[in-house]
Amino acid sequence: MSFIFLMNLMLYNVIIRKKQRSTHMNTQPFTISPIPDDIFAKMQGKSYKDNCTVPREDLRYLKALHVGFDGKTHTGELVVNRLIADDVLDIFKQLYEAGYEIEKIRLIDEYDADDEKSMSDNNSSAFNFRYISYSTKLSKHALGLAVDINTLYNPYVKYVDGRRNVEPANAEKYTDRSIEFPHKIDHDDLCYKVFAEHGFEWGGDWKHAKDYQHFEMPDEWIEKSSCGKM
Repeated sequence: MSFIFLMNLMLYNVIIRKKQRSTHMNTQPFTISPIPDDIFAKMQGKSYKDNCTVPREDLRYLKALHVGFDGKTHTGELVVNRLIADDVLDIFKQLYEAGYEIEKIRLIDEYDADDEKSMSDNNSSAFNFRYISYSTKLSKHALGLAVDINTLYNPYVKYVDGRRNVEPANAEKYTDRSIEFPHKIDHDDLCYKVFAEHGFEWGGDWKHAKDYQHFEMPDEWIEKSSCGKM
């Protein structure tokens, strides 16, 4: 009798632990919402600058689960254009379900909207009203139409006046894409494949520069959407 009781007790404990793990993994679902007041206040003067031409109502606040480099589940947050919000959330769902590791997904406002600080900390982010480095053209990030993933391991490389520039500056050792290392995005990487399936263009395919962390909606898509009128 006592043996049967102990076996049932052990089975009960196993079931309870499984339920607890399942609850822990799903207590914070993937969500899309208009920009909450507290988040918008945090963005002021940082990612949402005084000269920002994108109306608040055209942006969406996303929460997404992701697997960190520690193998644990974390909740990330990012802001994107409302026109791609569903696609971006679906992308992060697919990456999470596949166990794809993303170290951090934090609002760039936590880095005072300083792209270099965010990238050097390997932070993945999206909206930031800013210009493309070494140019006077607005970045796709300024429209909320671009997402950067695992930025330290997938740097931005561009030659300006014959000088090679790497962003973030501490990512020099990850510029050689002929060698294998963890978290490298290339055409065989799941992150590339999922973004491409949703119509995004990868900066690693550019000719004038290489932005291995960067996924954006193509110009042709923007021209056909309401974003082209911004």
